[in-house]
Order: sequence, then structure tokens, then C-alpha cells
Amino acid sequence: MSSTTQHREIDDDLFAPELIADPFPYYDRLREVDPVHWNERNKVWIVTRYDDVSWLTSHPELFSSAVDARDPLPPYPPIEPGEEDDAAYVKRNIRGRLIQAEPPTHTKRRAVLKKYFSPAVIKQWRPMIAHAVASLLDEVQDRGRMDVMRDLAIPLPLMVICEIMDIPKEQRLEIRAVAQKLLVGPLAIPNRMSVLADAMRTMDTFMEPLVKERIEHPSNDLVSLVAGAERDGVYDHEAVLQNLAFFVVAGHETTINLICNGLLAFMRHPDQWDLLCSDPKKFAASATEECLRYDPPAPSLERIALQDIELRGKTIRTSERVRWFNSAANRDPGKFPDPEHFDITRSPNAHLSFGHGIHFCLGAHLARIEGQEVFPALATRFPRFTLETDPLEYVPAIHVRSLKTLEVSW
Repeated sequence: MSSTTQHREIDDDLFAPELIADPFPYYDRLREVDPVHWNERNKVWIVTRYDDVSWLTSHPELFSSAVDARDPLPPYPPIEPGEEDDAAYVKRNIRGRLIQAEPPTHTKRRAVLKKYFSPAVIKQWRPMIAHAVASLLDEVQDRGRMDVMRDLAIPLPLMVICEIMDIPKEQRLEIRAVAQKLLVGPLAIPNRMSVLADAMRTMDTFMEPLVKERIEHPSNDLVSLVAGAERDGVYDHEAVLQNLAFFVVAGHETTINLICNGLLAFMRHPDQWDLLCSDPKKFAASATEECLRYDPPAPSLERIALQDIELRGKTIRTSERVRWFNSAANRDPGKFPDPEHFDITRSPNAHLSFGHGIHFCLGAHLARIEGQEVFPALATRFPRFTLETDPLEYVPAIHVRSLKTLEVSW
């Protein structure tokens, strides 16, 4: 299969440096001229319009989330020679994660977690989150500058997820080091499978005694909840370990990138920062939603077609890869008026940054509260930031939109 002649000018290198640096012109072009685009280089369909992404994510009976179990093709970018065993281990380790589960397994396993991640439960963590934000900002305020990534965006979600999982304080630096390696995922970097497999083994070793302890002495924390589901037969032991590792990673990724991408958007739109500063509490929620829409922390996910499907005149064949970009859908002018404008008063703001359908992000309420505490706290303390990072560099990935560093001064 190949692109039609009229679309050959579309560059299919999803990891090209210019595309990693600024993917939005690419999304705009695809959305306009070929919204269901066959990417020949990576053998994957790319979907970019809001209505199509919303429809696709609403039909798990047509598009499987069990990508690592069902994908007949090798991963992209290609793995390094000699990493085949590590790649196979990574696939096995990922298959049990909730994000790759299908009904009815997904339904049963998600039900265990749903109440724990409900708005009513998560809001109980807000005072702890506010205290963590204040503590981190206290440490940097008198310096006159900070690396937002190192000093705020990474330590905050680590502090939060460790509290939720009740990980002992003396072990938190260890889990942070492992988590940073787990974040490499499908990056376009050498030996990524070896790094990832090693981190997964280390995380399993870390979690094993914790799970055993919580089975014997359960509490109200997340580890006890998942461990109890193993005792009840909803999760097997491997799935318990795999999902606890996933919670650590997911708890990092969304918040890290929300904070950095959001603050960068504010620095590029100082009128919106001034508006937030004028009434931080009033605009806390709407500003967080616009940061999520404008430059999403996790821009894309992939599925495998379970049957032949017609979409916008294209035939997606059984077992073919389909990758949607919510970062493209979030700037679809057919859904959002003036979508390129960063507007913290935007309403309604039905972005797709947390997904849609049965796999809607369980941690959405937690990430929202973290954003709603971070941005007002920054606006209250700092009337203006100066960007000190030049050039801006992003990690070479399409599943996350993540700066390597974000140095600012005030």
C-alpha cells in the first residue's frame, strides 16, 4: 500500500527533527488534505480530524487496544540489532497493562480502580498536592531562576503518586530513578529496548515486596487496592506488577508535560498569563483545560484494526495499525473556533487530551487538580517569566510531547 500521487509531498518521517520540534503544521496539512493518511514509512494509518478521532476511540469492537499482542509488524522506530530478546520482554511486560486490555478483561479490571480515581476521591488529595507545589516553589523562589522540568514538573507527580501508592519516603529517590528510565518508551534513541527492559525488571523487583506486604496488611492505598484485586482473581500477579509500574509512568508523563508545555504556552502568550495573574483561582480550571488542549502531554495512541473498515474513502484493512493524534484533533477548526489561539477563557473546551470512550484516562481528575494547583501558584508568586532555554529541545517521540529542559528566570 502506498500514498496516492497527490499526497506524496507529505513527509512520512514522524521522527524528523523539525516535526518533533513543531508538529502542528504537519497536523494541519494532514487534516486538510489527507485526514486518514497511510504512512508508508512506518506502515500505519494516521488520523487527525476531531470527529474521526472521537469516532475511532468510541469503537473498541473495531479497533483493538491490545497493540503489543496483535501487531504483526516490528515496532517503529526500528529496534537496534541484538535487542530482540529485550523487545520481546518489553512486549510481554506491557500486555497486562490496563491501557492494552480489551473487554471483558478491561471492564473488570477498570471497575476495581474506577472508584479510587473518581473526582470525589481524588479531590481529597488536593491539600496534599497544594502543599507539595508550595514546598517545591519555596525551594526555588529566592534563586531567581529554575529548570521547570527538574525543579517542579518531575518531582511533583513523583511526590503525589508515591503518596497515593504509600511508597516509603526512603525509597522514593530509587523509584524516581527507575521511573525516568521507564519513560523512554518508543523514543527514537539507541538501545531503547535494553534500557526499558532493564527498568521494567528493576521496577518489578521494587514492587514485589511491596505487593506482598499489602496483600498481608492491606491499607487504603493504590498498591493495596490492586494487590487485593489479585487476591480476588481480577488481576493475575504479572498484571498487578505491570499496572503498578504503569501508574508510576502515567502519573509522571501527563503532569510533567502539562506543566512544561502549559508554562511555555503562557510565556509565548503573555496576555493570557496576565489574565491568569489577575485572578488565579477564577481561571485555574479553564487555564488547565486550555493548556491540555493547546499542547497535549500525550499527543497520540495506536490501535489495531479488527476488521476491514471504511473511513473517509479509505479502506483500513484487518490487523493494520491506526494511530490517532489528539494534538491534531484538538486544533481542528471544525470543532474549535480559532484553534491556533491560546485562550484560557475558551468555553466549551471538549479537547481529547485524555482520550475518549472506555479508555478515557483514569488519572484525568488527578492531572487536572495538579494543573489547577500549579498554574495559579506560579501566577501568584511570579508576575512574569523569562525563557532562558535556547534552543528548545523535545524528546524524540510521538507518544509524548516532552521538553528535555525548561530553564526560566524571574
